[in-house]
Amino acid sequence: MSSREISDAKNGITSRKEYGFRDPVVRNVVDKFVSRSDVGFEKYGSSLDDERRLKMKGLTKYLNDVQEELMDAILYIQAAREELQDLSEEALIDRHRDDNYEYSEYAADYDDETEN
Repeated sequence: MSSREISDAKNGITSRKEYGFRDPVVRNVVDKFVSRSDVGFEKYGSSLDDERRLKMKGLTKYLNDVQEELMDAILYIQAAREELQDLSEEALIDRHRDDNYEYSEYAADYDDETEN
């Protein structure tokens, strides 16, 4: 029995609604939410709804969690920006190397012609 089935049985859920998505991007996000929920349930043995209903976590803890997650998101954004900057700089360096290589080939031909 999967963790989802265990959670369903625990919460009296006997059937699941199926959704059709016109937008595959939305479907992919929903799939990730379901997967994340499954991982959280496996890790903590309860759902977010369980935490709320059973008062396992209060408002202050939820707000702390949100703040920490947003702080992490800012760090991920900064790391992604720095990675993008590195990739841009590498592309410019590679292009410069290619241009120098092409220039040096032509320069050698030019030098040969001027010596005659």
